[in-house]
Amino acid sequence: MECGKTDCVEVRIVECFEIIGGKRLQGEYTLSGAKNGVLPILAAALLPEGESRILDCPGLSDVAAMVQILEALGCRAEREGRVLTLDPQALCCTEIPAELMKRMRSSVFLMGPLLARCGEVTLCCPGGCDIGCRPIDLHLEGLKKLGVEIREEGGLFRCRAARMKGAEIRLPFPSVGATENLMMAALGAEGETLIRGAAREPEIVDLQHFLQKCGARVRGAGTSVIRVKGGRTQMAALRGTEHRVLPDRIEGGTYLAAAAATGGELLLQNACPDHMESFLQVLETMGCRLLRSPDTVYIKAPGRLRPAAVRTGPHPGFPTDLQSPLLTLMCLAEGESQLEETIFEARFRTAEELAKMGAAVTVSEGRARIRGTGRLFGARVQAPDLRGGAALVVAGLAAEGKTIVENICHIDRGYDTLELGMGTLGAEMIRKGQNKKK
Repeated sequence: MECGKTDCVEVRIVECFEIIGGKRLQGEYTLSGAKNGVLPILAAALLPEGESRILDCPGLSDVAAMVQILEALGCRAEREGRVLTLDPQALCCTEIPAELMKRMRSSVFLMGPLLARCGEVTLCCPGGCDIGCRPIDLHLEGLKKLGVEIREEGGLFRCRAARMKGAEIRLPFPSVGATENLMMAALGAEGETLIRGAAREPEIVDLQHFLQKCGARVRGAGTSVIRVKGGRTQMAALRGTEHRVLPDRIEGGTYLAAAAATGGELLLQNACPDHMESFLQVLETMGCRLLRSPDTVYIKAPGRLRPAAVRTGPHPGFPTDLQSPLLTLMCLAEGESQLEETIFEARFRTAEELAKMGAAVTVSEGRARIRGTGRLFGARVQAPDLRGGAALVVAGLAAEGKTIVENICHIDRGYDTLELGMGTLGAEMIRKGQNKKK
């Protein structure tokens, strides 16, 4: 960038996806480790003594941001390919830098481990996608039950606990983040903690597996009641371990949606069909042929997709993270579909961008009515958030003509070089840079 002596205009290079639609996707794709699984596990690596090796760690911008935060706290982090090694021995700080905290919501997972290990943490409200109200009050109220004192000063939460004690915590809503945070915090609380009304997502089970490998006494993940036995003796016994992150069911659903949208045929490798069953059932309702094995999912799309009626909900319900890609499929189906969002009220912002491509979506009070016509048309659109951006990519792959998807920094938070993965299946999709004046 060159600046004159008077006025100086900063030019940023931002990236977009350029997609030529109408290509039938076909082939095999191997799923990465789950974004929603690896982030709490990276936070949990603060708990044990010694190194932890995280295998199949995806190359996402959110993962890079979490590693940057851990390094700012004093941890040592080394990456070799898809293996990330973390060592918290030199941990020297319990205040999470605000500028890093605001980049990603999952930074809130560090509250539990830092309280369990150090007895204190200072943080601001986390950032992330603007998909609706996502307060951390469930995290804070649960921590208070364990004996944590929380003061809010100038936009910062200062949390301290001289000595936490086990308690019975009832979550009024099965929040995934609160469940995981309280699981980790409870390891530092003397006695037994019961988390009732816990979320049941597969990523919570994977976090439990990691903690158990470290020596933690935690059980019940995958059910609505989780039991944790903690305290100083338990914490002192925790040791670093090696753990492979579970497959990314949301990435898997996105690729299946792309195959369905383009009339394609796809074999997903390193998949866990049980984790994706609610989405697979909807695809079958829409006319797709599916075959499941213990670690693969095969899909063959019909000539025309059929409409469906779907309501999102906590696991094992339909995942809110796949609502936006499903919205694209409903726009391509022939007939009227209905979609109800019960988790995040702003998920339907994607509908505004799909309308630029010819979609007919009417949204009212968390419900969308979609009049599918079987066709979309290329346009210039902007990713409103992570999953909405993925939905627009799926739309562009199926649309007639050229689609430009901007704001793909959102997409990079949850998909590792999405253009390359889709390209291996026959998509005509490239990443391009654009100059933007700031």
